[in-house]
Amino acid sequence: MKRRDPLEPGGLVVVDKPAGFTSHDVVAKMRGIARTRRVGHAGTLDPMATGVLVLGVERATKLLGHLALTEKEYVGTIRLGQTTLTDDAEGETTSAKDASGVTREAIEEGVAALTGALMQVPSKVSAVKIDGKRSYKRAREGEDFEIPARPVTVSAFAVHGVHEDHADDGTPVVDVLVSVVCSSGTYIRALARDLGAGLGVGGHLTALRRTRVGPYRLDGARTLEQLQAERNETDAVSLLPLGEAAAAAFPRWDVDARHAQLLLNGAQITMPGALAAHEGPIAAFGPEERFLALVEARRGRAKSLAVFAAPA
Repeated sequence: MKRRDPLEPGGLVVVDKPAGFTSHDVVAKMRGIARTRRVGHAGTLDPMATGVLVLGVERATKLLGHLALTEKEYVGTIRLGQTTLTDDAEGETTSAKDASGVTREAIEEGVAALTGALMQVPSKVSAVKIDGKRSYKRAREGEDFEIPARPVTVSAFAVHGVHEDHADDGTPVVDVLVSVVCSSGTYIRALARDLGAGLGVGGHLTALRRTRVGPYRLDGARTLEQLQAERNETDAVSLLPLGEAAAAAFPRWDVDARHAQLLLNGAQITMPGALAAHEGPIAAFGPEERFLALVEARRGRAKSLAVFAAPA
């Protein structure tokens, strides 16, 4: 008889992703730590980037697609005076221009122009699919193609420091420390590229750290080493339970026992006014704090997006 693993039925874990790891690398490590294949991530981070990566274990993987759509927050460094093939420090330098004449005032104006509702063109070396094929694969194969602009929202884009420096080839550059709060699907390296382009000197991202995904922040994240040590010491890893994770990330709807059963049996029950007008997932709870499902409002009625409890 298979021994029940301490991590069942699963939950969320917030990882502080190290530099040099892909998001898939982190998932693979967590699969070993959790001793299950059912691990996924909400929102990809480039290998260069560090910080908050939300993982789901076992049944919590059903939350991930919805969590990936929440707001995100970053701190990073943009280098003005150089462009690269990937719009970040991992790509080959494609142009260099003296940026020593760029003033802080001009940088602030450029940042302001990239704040709010934008149409953003992702980097060609990105995971965006063009006619079913990843953009980075097309770029690596030397294809000539265009990526259509996509709507994104940059809620806040702030400059925290400006420092003059020289690139390895001696070109005068300007490094800008920034913070960004943005919608899902926003590419920070595309902001770096566009800021440099707007200032006439080019730009790319040299460092990036994600500090928040929805309600999950860096101060609640753990390293892979910490997670492995906990597993070794206790034969378990403490996970954020499904109900707590859902309540933290989505509006909460409490229903009585009768409506809970109707909901779990697929009935589209009427929602109260405020929630009926909400756009996006809502976490439905039954008696005794039982997390039932993620639902969304459709013409005032609840439609299940993912069910987490079985009918009685």
